Parts: sequence; C-alpha cells; structure tokens
Amino acid sequence: MTLTRLSLYDRVADEIAGRVIRRYSTSFALASKLLEPRVRQHVENIYALVRVADEIVDGGVAEAGLDSSAAGTYLDEFEAETHRAMATGYSTNLVVHAFARTAREVGFGEELTAPFFHSMRMDLTDTEHDQESFELYVYGSAEVVGLMCLRAFLQDQPISDQQNERMVRGARALGAAFQKVNFLRDLAADVETLGRSYFPGVRVDQFTEQEKHRLLDDIDADLRVSAAVIPDLPAGSRRAVALAQSLFQELATRIRKTPADTLIRARISVPTAVKARLLAEAAAGRTPRAPRPVAANAIGASA
Repeated sequence: MTLTRLSLYDRVADEIAGRVIRRYSTSFALASKLLEPRVRQHVENIYALVRVADEIVDGGVAEAGLDSSAAGTYLDEFEAETHRAMATGYSTNLVVHAFARTAREVGFGEELTAPFFHSMRMDLTDTEHDQESFELYVYGSAEVVGLMCLRAFLQDQPISDQQNERMVRGARALGAAFQKVNFLRDLAADVETLGRSYFPGVRVDQFTEQEKHRLLDDIDADLRVSAAVIPDLPAGSRRAVALAQSLFQELATRIRKTPADTLIRARISVPTAVKARLLAEAAAGRTPRAPRPVAANAIGASA
C-alpha cells in the first residue's frame, strides 16, 4: 500500500511524539507500553506537546542565550500554532501536528488547551502562589492533561453521564497528585534553579516534617480518589493507569519516609528494580490499593 504525503507526514509526526516521551520520562514511557496501540499513540502525542511547552518555560529558551521575554513570545506562538492546527488538522511543527490530530480524533478543544497554556504562562510571571492561584495552576498544568488522556481512553466507549462524571473526577485527581508529588520532590530545585515556590506558604529554609506530612496527606487524598476509578476504565487503558498510579504512590511513600531536611537536598526517585516489580504487577492486572490515611500519632512519631 502506497502512503499519501499526508499519511507519511502523520506517521512521522507520531514517531517524533513517541520519541519525546521515551527521552524525557521513564515513568510515563513505561506506563504507556501497557496501553493498547491506538490509545498509546494519542497519549504520546499529548505528552509531547506538554513537554515542549514545559521546555519553553523551564529554561530551554534561556539556555539558548535569549532573554526572558523571548520565552513568552515563543509560548504565545506555540499556543497559536496549536490552536490553528486543532482547527485545520495540519501544522508544519511535527509535535503540534501529532497533538492536533489526537485532539480532533478524541474530541477535545480549547476548553482544555487554553487552561494548559494559561498555567504555562504563569510559570513565566508567578514566583509564588496563594491557594487560589495554586489550584488554578494545578488544574491547567496537570488536571487538564489527565482529562485529555481520559478522552483518548474513552474514545468510542459508550458510558453514562454518571460514569463520565466519576471518571473525570478520577482523572483530575490523578493529574493533581502527579503534579504535587513532583513539586514536593523538586521543592529546593524549583526555588534555587527556577525561582518558583508552588505550595502556598511553604518555604524551603523553614520546611518541617509536619509540613511535609500535611502536603502528602493532600496527595494521598487525590490518589484515593483516582484509585477508586481505575477498575472502571476500559481494559485497553486500565493497566497503564494502574502502573502510573502505583509509581507515584511509591514515590509519595518514599518521600514520606525521607526526613524533611534530606528532601530539600536530594531528589527522591523509585529504583529501577521497584519499577520493574510494579510493571509486572500492573501487567498481570493487579489494581493498586489506595493509600491509607496516616494516623496523627504516626506523623508525630516520625517528626
């Protein structure tokens, strides 16, 4: 079968998006392997666009020798190109082209991409957050990405409004948990390297065990919401989401066991051997147990 020019271009765009996720995130690349092929490609396309936007605001432009205002210009152009491609189905940017095809096929639009780009723009201007701006940032930077992936999971799946509402809550909760865990393990680096403090009222130079456990309790609450929804997901996506949930639950557990003064100096990660075990469990269909609430006396004992 001879490929048309557009079909070949589509294929190359998909291949580039897949390479982005494999080079930038071992955890998400590992989880994506458990998705059915069609869904996997959509998730890779979503991740690639998110990653490029992150690179614009997290220092890539500055390292290229451009001034700080250039990052805003590049982000504006990237957003405009994304929305143009979503409307037309074509972009000269391969990552944008792949993402736009996914958005059009699975059925989401600017209701999800506009909040995402708004949060990315906040990274260029906001160095500290109050509770309202923190929640707005987490929604746009992470929860909407979970909703994009959910659209890919549920494509052509007949579900009721009640089921959809439940899965939306789960997708938002899992996205929020991912983001908050990353904020917590990158607490010092975000302040020292990027000049950002995400958690409202939290200062690295005064970070305590009690604060750490308070933040982790909030993350665990999100993980309990998302864990409850995993069994309801389509079979072609369930194992991958279970693995992603397990990886971040494991990371949160390791952070909880790490003293606060160590956490602000070292980046905690999940060892390769543990990732392999969690992969095997997810591939076998094992659904992770939701984290249990930590008793107040246990927190006091570890402080």
